[in-house]
Amino acid sequence: MEQTFLMVKPDGIQRGLVGEIISRFERRGFKMVAGKLETLPEARVLEHYAEHAQKPFFPGLKSYIMSGPCFLMVWEGKNVVQISRDMIGATNPMESAPGTVRGDYALEIGMNVIHGSDSVETAKREISIHFTPAECSSYTRIDEVYLYE
Repeated sequence: MEQTFLMVKPDGIQRGLVGEIISRFERRGFKMVAGKLETLPEARVLEHYAEHAQKPFFPGLKSYIMSGPCFLMVWEGKNVVQISRDMIGATNPMESAPGTVRGDYALEIGMNVIHGSDSVETAKREISIHFTPAECSSYTRIDEVYLYE
């Protein structure tokens, strides 16, 4: 099974969307194996967004992502990285289809509610930045026999 990293950003927390977002992923059949609420320290923000550090929008992104708590999660399931990206929608909410998280709840690129890993490799890197192996729980959902062939 694949794992992916998802993060409800400060705007999603302030708007009370954590439960709705978790419900969408659980209803799809994925299982959360780690989750925590925290305000991200600068060192982890710099590590997480290292590829954007030299871009003109980075200071605003850094300020925004550190402006309040985020809800960090590790989700597990078959093809969870790609399916999660599809469920989240395009980075620009104007390009996100209705029914996606961003299509339903976001209006601006800078405050687009949620982050999701874009590849299996990125997911592994992001999970290792925010969670220790001991913080991830391994278990079998009772409905897995009805989810996977």
